[in-house]
Amino acid sequence: PDRCTESGTALSAVRLGDLRDIHLQRPESLEEIVSSTTRPTKRLKLFSRKGAIRLAILLALLSVGGTGCGMFMFHMPGENITGTLPPLTAIEAAFRDELKRDLYYLGETIGNRNIDDYPALLQSAEWIVAEFAAAGYEVERQAYEAFGKTVENLSVELPGTSNPDEIIVIGGHYDSVMGCPGANDNGTGTVATLALARAFAGRNVARTLRFVTFVNEEPPYFWEETMGSLVYAKTCRERGDNVVAMLSLETMGYFDDAPGSQQYPRPFNLFYPDTGNFIAVVGNLRSRKLVRDIVKNSRDLQNFPYEGLSTYGGLQGIGWSDHWAFWQVGYPAVMLTDTAPFRYPYYHTPEDTPDKVDYDRFARVVANLVPVINDLAEN
Repeated sequence: PDRCTESGTALSAVRLGDLRDIHLQRPESLEEIVSSTTRPTKRLKLFSRKGAIRLAILLALLSVGGTGCGMFMFHMPGENITGTLPPLTAIEAAFRDELKRDLYYLGETIGNRNIDDYPALLQSAEWIVAEFAAAGYEVERQAYEAFGKTVENLSVELPGTSNPDEIIVIGGHYDSVMGCPGANDNGTGTVATLALARAFAGRNVARTLRFVTFVNEEPPYFWEETMGSLVYAKTCRERGDNVVAMLSLETMGYFDDAPGSQQYPRPFNLFYPDTGNFIAVVGNLRSRKLVRDIVKNSRDLQNFPYEGLSTYGGLQGIGWSDHWAFWQVGYPAVMLTDTAPFRYPYYHTPEDTPDKVDYDRFARVVANLVPVINDLAEN
């Protein structure tokens, strides 16, 4: 089923949210099952001893199969923190101040940034380049043409010491949807990428780390050939890069403790909490181990709740960011998100401004990614 997203041909023009739910038609009763599968001249004794045994076996198999499928996709290792979160550490407080400063610049001083507002998009790119360079990195600028304009993916690299050919990509898109300042979507992913690049600058890690900010994730480029992350992922595959993990940082800063604040596409509402106070780690079935590793290592820190899901890549919402691009060329990739439109009421609106972000909780999420990424890089 994951391969339904590989070409993107049939679905590239629309988000999966535009598709209609498909409901399996179930019979109303056992009598209806029997009448539809037997000849009218022969009547089956529904409650004969043999029939009851067969029915019990069938129900048991269906129950085991459904439970096994659910456990495979939904069950995650580790225990979530419960109750009140601990106070911010000094490191988390420093991340909070850094993230808030950067997000107000990107989401307020610059604001709307895309090809429709091309000068602001260029300003964003130059600011990102300057921030990467200030942290001591040499920036690679991958330029290409889209709608007659030159746009750029921006990346920096921390070479691995013992396994430099094994590459972990961490990144998020820096463009916003048209007419939107894009503070949470996806200013948070952009400034988180910058903060993590600074945190790892000068460190020694076994695997190579790449920090990338992608252009053109938002419509009309989403799932199209001019989507920045797709351009980047295809380039990685063409030059033979061994990307062992990709983390897409997408819309990460909005949280709500009210019951009912979290929504889901069906049937995920049956398996996850209805309170929007967690970060979700989402991947396709091929990325299941990566999802589980990140969730377990994050939960083990016991300072923030995390939920995980590894499922079919074509389901609604599962491929709604830059990780999708890496799936198209066979790389394992996950999205870390506050679930965007399933929680955030200002998604893709002019009200997506920096004041909507919960900086204390956002800082915890970013600070937690340091040991999580370090573990991926060393193990």
